Amino acid sequence: MAEQLHFVLIPLMAQGHMIPMIDLAKLLAEQRVMVSLITTPHNASRFDSVIQRATQSGLQIQVVKIPFPCREVGLPVGCENLDTLSSRDLLKRFYNALGIVFLDGMGCFSLLCSHNVKLHKAHLSVASDTEPFVVPGLPQTVEITRAQLPGAFVSLPDLDDVRNKMQEAEMSAFGVVINSFNELEQGCVEQYQKAIKKKVWTIGPVSLCNKMNLDKFERGNKASIKEQKCMKWLDSKEPRSVIYACLGSLCRLVPAQLIELGLGLEASQQPFIWVVKTSDERAEELEKWFSEQKYEERIKGRGLLIKGWAPQVLILSHPAIGGFITHSGWNSTIESVCSGVPMITWPQFSEQFFNEKLIVQILKIGVGVGVEVSVRWGEEEKLGVLVKKHQVEKAIDMLMDGGEEGENRRVRARELAEIARKSLENGGSSYCNMSLLVRDILEEITKSQ
Repeated sequence: MAEQLHFVLIPLMAQGHMIPMIDLAKLLAEQRVMVSLITTPHNASRFDSVIQRATQSGLQIQVVKIPFPCREVGLPVGCENLDTLSSRDLLKRFYNALGIVFLDGMGCFSLLCSHNVKLHKAHLSVASDTEPFVVPGLPQTVEITRAQLPGAFVSLPDLDDVRNKMQEAEMSAFGVVINSFNELEQGCVEQYQKAIKKKVWTIGPVSLCNKMNLDKFERGNKASIKEQKCMKWLDSKEPRSVIYACLGSLCRLVPAQLIELGLGLEASQQPFIWVVKTSDERAEELEKWFSEQKYEERIKGRGLLIKGWAPQVLILSHPAIGGFITHSGWNSTIESVCSGVPMITWPQFSEQFFNEKLIVQILKIGVGVGVEVSVRWGEEEKLGVLVKKHQVEKAIDMLMDGGEEGENRRVRARELAEIARKSLENGGSSYCNMSLLVRDILEEITKSQ
């Protein structure tokens, strides 16, 4: 019986992995199985209240807290999440402290792209890092450059052994759980399943399990703005008029680049919410610019600055939001899809350029801001400013207006949101896949006994 199953989830200590894993725990528990979340005390504090509400509603979820060996590997005390690492030099120590297997939080499209490029060595068919090549074996024609590929395609002596262990763990796994839904992936679920010769279950969008505003507000971390203030500000704006700009919890763009974003938002004449990261060494320089230029005074009434963590799902689901400037991380991408909000894509690293291709070229629910190369951790200063104020302003104008093409983009975004919602309802594709996941694992356990 399903009640006998006990799922143990061990998310990588990074917001992009932990957030959907918490949602997955709730969805699994709704299948009447027991779920244990393994994490560290610092990370557990970010979602304690969400899990408490879930257990009070009758779901069988428990959080198991394991001390993180910061001192033993030479990390500062409390450095238990990727967003708390002050420099890339600490990355190897962080992975050494983990010593665990974790789930990748990407979509099938990007996973299939990476798999096929690596399998066919397509990136070696071009002479330079900026020359486009076709990603082989896709249902659609997609081009990319070596400069836009995920970091796994670049050899890094200090991390290659960690990557090899991850790859071995993936190869030995029974199957892959994906935070997506079949209709979004445009045929890539079946293709990826064939490519890796394993079961693939698309069970998302997991963020839709958060029905209450409080769960949306507290999802991921403690917000840096009061819910009432945020909602009151959004309530004062016209439907689909506000641009929401957030480049992710691991954004490490130089202050000069963030200033260009801020100036572009200001020049657009659209109301906007801009989320600014405050937990790295560059925050002080940006704060100095805000103060000297009186930026917050200049945008008062039209712009809302959130310094720190923002309740993203709550904001995106508000009817005032009309566009999202995003780094194209998978969580942000699928959360925007769920809310029917078209996107301006600003990819930085990892699989984000593949996600941009899906958003802009295949789904046609976004426009690119014009980034052409990845920003590798530690190389931010060398690359400097890649996007100017006028590019931001132009992209906002295209997204929020754009004539007939812009209206078609908005219609497609709303249609996808409706499909996403239905996928998790009784009889929907993801609803059925969640039941299949439980059944398939139960059968696998029975076979092994």
